[in-house]
Amino acid sequence: MNKKVYLLLVFLLMGLGLLATACQSSAPAAKATEPPAAQPTEPPAAQPTKAEAEKITLAIEHFSIIKGTTWSGAHDRAGKRIAAKYPNVDYVAREEVGPDLAVPYAEEMIANGANIVVGNAEFMGLPLKDIADKYPDVYFVSIIASDLSTKPNFIRMFPRQYQALYLEGLIAGALTKTGHIGIVSAFPSVQVIRREAGFYLGVQDAAKVLNKDITVHVKYAGDWYLPQEERDIASTLVDQYNVDILTQQTDSGSPLDVAQEKGIWFIGKDMDIVGEYGWSSTDTVAVSFDTRWEVAYNKIVQEYMAGNKTPETIMYPGMDSSMTLADGTEEATVDIMNDGKIGVDAISPKALPDIPDEIINLVKQRREQMMKGEWDPFTEHAFVSNGTGLDLEGLPVPAEGTTVKPAGEEPSAEWLLSKFNFDLQGMDVLE
Repeated sequence: MNKKVYLLLVFLLMGLGLLATACQSSAPAAKATEPPAAQPTEPPAAQPTKAEAEKITLAIEHFSIIKGTTWSGAHDRAGKRIAAKYPNVDYVAREEVGPDLAVPYAEEMIANGANIVVGNAEFMGLPLKDIADKYPDVYFVSIIASDLSTKPNFIRMFPRQYQALYLEGLIAGALTKTGHIGIVSAFPSVQVIRREAGFYLGVQDAAKVLNKDITVHVKYAGDWYLPQEERDIASTLVDQYNVDILTQQTDSGSPLDVAQEKGIWFIGKDMDIVGEYGWSSTDTVAVSFDTRWEVAYNKIVQEYMAGNKTPETIMYPGMDSSMTLADGTEEATVDIMNDGKIGVDAISPKALPDIPDEIINLVKQRREQMMKGEWDPFTEHAFVSNGTGLDLEGLPVPAEGTTVKPAGEEPSAEWLLSKFNFDLQGMDVLE
């Protein structure tokens, strides 16, 4: 090839290469290959509904003081637990509210944002019914003593405390050595009679298992909180009736004081008095029962959040109903409890050696059955009238020996809450 032609071809090829390089540099650079964006392993959290996001104020009107009481103390604890569980719920309270103050306080709290207003005793909760129509967007709640009147936004409730009281009765029946157990009680009422009946049936079942003869003595003080009268009654039961187990259906600490002074066993009510308040110790308190009002309040709050205009208006939850607290604790409506322990573990370590295995096993069995809704002392046993109790309008106390309900028949919630007006046969109701 001619040398000049050869050089011309070389220069031509070099020029084409430079042109290609220039074109390549001016083109957009290709992106490096990247892995796809990571997908969330869980679906995004559901956004709160309008009702759930709405600010709710649970307002409880307490008939008594809160501090140092088991009844109002338990309601107060319930309000605080509900507020801790739901970020959009606040809890406010009024103490020592009588019937004349229930409505004015309720309207004051409603004006300040209350959506749910509770009267924690029937006598001062019933007046709330009179303003229910005036505030259709507010839930009103009252504890049941025997009246069952409701409105679409006027809810009535009470826990099946008698189930835990039955378990207490089993323990008390096993512990008594004299065969005499005393109840310092407030006054005859359906609520009081029903709770005493649960305890009494437990005592009698223990007596049957252990082949004991046990008498339960009841004496009334006349009201819920009469410390001196309660003390006098407790002392009389011990000194004159040979009682070596005391319990109460009143609200002061006097019966516990007497039990401690006399060196006998005490059975607590409404709250774990040792674990919650540090009252006495398990050297005196054999067991208590704890009422978790928050289980019912929880359902009421959820109904309100859902915007339900026709919530359940008669609520009677038992040991088979429960809720999960903010800290993850699962708790039943009522349970036996002592010094922070529940179930058979709640029985005082000092009392435990005096309770036969048959009773320990029975307490465990019946508790588990009631937790599952498989057994109930009021269904299991017959209701035979003692001939004592409280005459209601149109419903006198049945004559002594009358079988009002046969064994194995489940009484209705309505009957238990409003018509159980007689003591069970064999109870010694003192004048």
